[in-house]
Amino acid sequence: MLEIKKILKEMKLNFTDKKLSWGAKLSDYKNYFTDNSITYVGIELEEDIEPPMNYHSIDHHNKRSAEPASIEQLALLLNIKLNRYQQLVAANDKGYIPAMKAMEATREEIAMVRRADRQAQGVTEEMEQIAEKEIQNTENKNGITVLKTILKKFSPIVDRLETDKLIVYNEETLNYYGKNASKLNLLFKNLVDEKKAYSGGNDNGFWGIAAGHFTKKEVEEIMGKIVFEIGNDES
Repeated sequence: MLEIKKILKEMKLNFTDKKLSWGAKLSDYKNYFTDNSITYVGIELEEDIEPPMNYHSIDHHNKRSAEPASIEQLALLLNIKLNRYQQLVAANDKGYIPAMKAMEATREEIAMVRRADRQAQGVTEEMEQIAEKEIQNTENKNGITVLKTILKKFSPIVDRLETDKLIVYNEETLNYYGKNASKLNLLFKNLVDEKKAYSGGNDNGFWGIAAGHFTKKEVEEIMGKIVFEIGNDES
């Protein structure tokens, strides 16, 4: 999202950013829809109200996870070409480190993009140090690497663990990363329909539950179900 804002600023285009977190809704911006002659573009906003006339939606999560990354959709809309760094940001957004490796990104490029990603999420140096210690406590459950953390942000942990099936969770939320991630949309269809779960990337992307909707026991139960259903599934 920071790179998208840079593009908009460089092109001197008007935009409004209310700095909302995951789950931002179109209704959060409804007071700005005052002119039907203007084309409004919403980026990664849940359409909880009827969009204004001439509205264009950009997103690549959940049901739209097969579409290009949001920054790529914006580039197509504005008819511009992304530079190398922006292309890596797009790859990271859609397919994480494997997608950057597929672009023959160097270790330095990958480290740079991931570090910038974590900083954009608000990951502090203290969180980095906690993650470094916590990764020593991973468990293998039915073929899945599992780690319970005290951190609210998981990226400093995920970036340090190279595994094709990973669950990171705390007492409020959980994320699964890796093989067969898309299958969890079917396994937990009710949570997806209720907007309590989200996903992104391709089949080897990520799936998670939104904080604030589940008890500690429910998070543990979801973790156990994923371990049972996805653990040794190689299909």
